[in-house]
Amino acid sequence: MPGTVLLLAASPVGKGRLVDAASVLPVLAAVPPGVLAGTDTANVVELADPLEPQAVLTRLRAAAAAPGPLTVYVTGQLQLDRRQRLPHLALARTTASTARYTAFPWHWFRDELRLRPAGATTLMLDLHADAETWELLRGTPLDAGRGNAVHGRIAPPPSRRAVAAPAYMKAVATILRSGFRPPLEQLHQQALSRIAPESAGTDIVLSTPGPSAGDPHAAITAAVQSGRHPEADALAARHEQAAVAAHGPASEEALHWAEVRADLAMFAGDAGRSCHTWLTVATVRLNAGQAPDAPAVEAAVDRAHHQWGQVRDTARARELGAALAELRGRVPGRREGALDHVQRQLRQLQTQP
Repeated sequence: MPGTVLLLAASPVGKGRLVDAASVLPVLAAVPPGVLAGTDTANVVELADPLEPQAVLTRLRAAAAAPGPLTVYVTGQLQLDRRQRLPHLALARTTASTARYTAFPWHWFRDELRLRPAGATTLMLDLHADAETWELLRGTPLDAGRGNAVHGRIAPPPSRRAVAAPAYMKAVATILRSGFRPPLEQLHQQALSRIAPESAGTDIVLSTPGPSAGDPHAAITAAVQSGRHPEADALAARHEQAAVAAHGPASEEALHWAEVRADLAMFAGDAGRSCHTWLTVATVRLNAGQAPDAPAVEAAVDRAHHQWGQVRDTARARELGAALAELRGRVPGRREGALDHVQRQLRQLQTQP
């Protein structure tokens, strides 16, 4: 099965630039696609200094939907949005005051890649952080998603007003230009050794292997790929019940398995059940005191909204739409007009038998 490679290099234009991210792309582009992917053949998508977060999201979503192995190479800089203080990948138009609207929220990587089969996704990261983000990441690990292999580094802000080079990713590319991709951990260590003199031990090193064979997510993925949807849901339900018993229904452990079951319903073609489950997850999070603009709350309502659009039974769509409209009033999300869209669709449904 062919692999897919997403090459993403992004940094702001102007004085806010910490790293010349796009300078690594010619070196990566010189590597044969199959070597970049670790497969015989591969499709490569390149994004150089993109302008819009939605454009990056569209490309990431398309890459995540590919059935084979996916390798995402990300070079750039991290900044916090001033409202929620969450890490974002700065894009060409990003400034310190506009990060929430012009940068790519880091948690979107996690959200888009989490539906992929366990062990099928690798992220290679060479990131620089501004001062605020660096302080945050020293105590809070960068979350790239459950089940993904992650290798790379996060460098602190340059000590003087200079634009840094993406040394780690250039080292990775140089090693791969030999035409052979070693095991990822070995590739990572070789790249780190090449930049050791300049990094001087200050970087945050990222090294997370993929899931082990005993990971329940791997068993669920195998069941879905074989079309055994009831078996996959039953397995997830058992883990959800155990998490509720051990940690409570509003715990992250229990909500994670509820989210897995919402995705499983989507894979099984049951949009109504998926929508209902996402609405429930969002409501539980809000009732537990999470903010309406918290990423997990916004994501749950956005996914409920998407699945609602796939419901073909009119009575069921009206029922779910009323609950969705109520939630959209509290959780408008980042896309303008979401509540108006629900209300328009509900009015149309009222005229149908």
